[in-house]
Amino acid sequence: MVRMVTLEDIPAWLELAREVEPLFGPMADSEEFRSGIRQVILEGSAFCGETEDGTIGGIIALNRPGNEIAWLAVSSACRGRGIGRLLMETAVRELDPAADILVQTFAGGIPSGANARALFTGFGFADVEAAGKNPAGIDTVIMKRRPRASEG
Repeated sequence: MVRMVTLEDIPAWLELAREVEPLFGPMADSEEFRSGIRQVILEGSAFCGETEDGTIGGIIALNRPGNEIAWLAVSSACRGRGIGRLLMETAVRELDPAADILVQTFAGGIPSGANARALFTGFGFADVEAAGKNPAGIDTVIMKRRPRASEG
């Protein structure tokens, strides 16, 4: 099930952030990150995927003005259960499908980023430009999903 993230979910978001910090860089103890997630929650632009027992298995945050996916992570315990796909379906529905949708993700050839890239390409995203290294020192790219005729 996918639902909006609430302020009460911040501890779970920070726990997920700590889990993925080796791939993204420091976040959970950053006041800027904490402030940013609070803001995106208040804007109604963050969604979580829950397991059958109500555990938050993944979170996606959107930058609506930029029509982009700003943050996506699925916990290692919940990968392969369709949570990432549900979150992406929500993102595509919530963002403007008549405009390009952007996301910064791992560059090709990064083994730890293969699943994320497969998820994005499955939704029609393609690499458009190199985006340098993320705070964890991993090469990234900007991927773009162009509008589809049936959506515009």
